[in-house]
Amino acid sequence: MTIPTITNPSFNETFYASLQTPPTGERVRTCLQCGMCSGVCPFGYVMDFPPGRMIAALRSEIFDRVMKSDTVWMCVACYACTEVCPSGIPLTEKLMARAKEELILSGAVPAELQLALENSQRYGNVLGQSPRKRADWTKGIQATVPVFGKEKKSAEVLWYVGDYASYHPRVQTTSRAFAQVLNALGVDFAILGSDESGDGDSQRLAGERGLFEVLAAKNAQAFRKYKFGEIITTDPHAFNAIKNVYPTLGISFPVRHYTQFLAERLEQLKPLLKQPVNGKITFHDPCYLGRANNIYDEPRALLQAIPGAELVEMSHSGKTSLCCGGGGGGMWLEGFQWEKAHTRTSEWRVREAIASGATTLAVACPYEPPRFEDAVKTVREASGMEVRDVIELLVESMEQ
Repeated sequence: MTIPTITNPSFNETFYASLQTPPTGERVRTCLQCGMCSGVCPFGYVMDFPPGRMIAALRSEIFDRVMKSDTVWMCVACYACTEVCPSGIPLTEKLMARAKEELILSGAVPAELQLALENSQRYGNVLGQSPRKRADWTKGIQATVPVFGKEKKSAEVLWYVGDYASYHPRVQTTSRAFAQVLNALGVDFAILGSDESGDGDSQRLAGERGLFEVLAAKNAQAFRKYKFGEIITTDPHAFNAIKNVYPTLGISFPVRHYTQFLAERLEQLKPLLKQPVNGKITFHDPCYLGRANNIYDEPRALLQAIPGAELVEMSHSGKTSLCCGGGGGGMWLEGFQWEKAHTRTSEWRVREAIASGATTLAVACPYEPPRFEDAVKTVREASGMEVRDVIELLVESMEQ
C-alpha cells in the first residue's frame, strides 16, 4: 500500500477537536503510547493504524494516512482497548467511531456495511424487513405477547425486542422462549410491534451517528406513546444505547437487560426449574453487557440455578472475554474481515469453549447464536458443541 506524504494539519486539528467533547473525550491528549490498546485489540495485528498508532498519527499531524487505510473497519467496537487504557481514554466511543465516521463521509464504506446502513435508514432495521412484520414472530405460539396500541395501552414492562430478535429465524427462537418465561412469571408486559425501530447502537459505533439519532428519535416517540414502568431487552446493544447514549439526546427511560431482570426474580424462578439440564456449560460474556456495562454475575447466577448444569469458565472471561466479532458493524462486515484476517473471532471463542470442557456455549446477545453456530460448523473439533441462549436453557429446565 502506498501512503501519501502530503499532510493536512487543519484537518488534523479539526479531528482532534471533535474527539474532545465531554465527558472524558479530552483525555485523548493524555495517551501514554504504552501500546496496551493495540496489543489487546483482537484485529490489531492486521490494522495499519490500531488505536495507539492512530493517536500517534494525530500527534504527528499525519492523520491523512489513517484515512487512506481501510483497515479501520476491522475494529469491532469490543471495548477491549477502552478497558485496558491506563489513561481512561474512551477509545471505542470517541476515537474509533469518529474515524469510521470520517470514512463514511468520504464514501469509503465496504459494500456489506453500506447495505446494512441503507436498510436501517429505509426500513428501520438492518435486515431490510418490513416494519409491519416486526411482531410476526409471535404468531402461532402458546405464550401471550401483548402489543402496545393493540391489546394494551399500559404495562409494567415494555419489552424492547430489537432487530435480530424480531426477524432472524434463529434468534426468534430465543424471543419465543423469553415470552414463555415472562408468562410463567406472570409479568405484565407488552412489546411495541411495528412501532419499534432498531436501537442504532451498532450503526453509531460503525460511524453513522446521524442515523443513530434518527432511530433513537423514532424509538423515543414510540416509548412516549405508552405508559410503562421500565424497559427490558434481550439485546445488550439496545441496552447500552438506551441506558448510556439515548439520555445524551434527552431520551431517558429506565432499562435493564433480561439477565438483570430475571436474576432479581431468581427466587420466583427457581421452583419452575424442575428438569435437569445435565452437562458442562460455559458462558460467553457479551462485550456490551460485560466490558461496556459491568454486568457479569447475573447471567452466571441464572445458569447456576439450572439443575444438573455445571458452569465452567473459558480462559478469557469477564473483562478479558473475547469478542464474538459482531459489534461496531462487524456483524455486517464478515466478507471484508475474512479477506483481511482469514479468521474469525467467533471461531477463536468456540475453540476456547471446547478447551474449557463444556458441551454447551451459553450466550445472552442476539448477535451470538447465529455467529457461534456458524463457527461450530467451521471448527472441526467443535462437533457436538451446542450454542444456546441462557433463556433457552431456562425454558428447557422449565418444560415437563
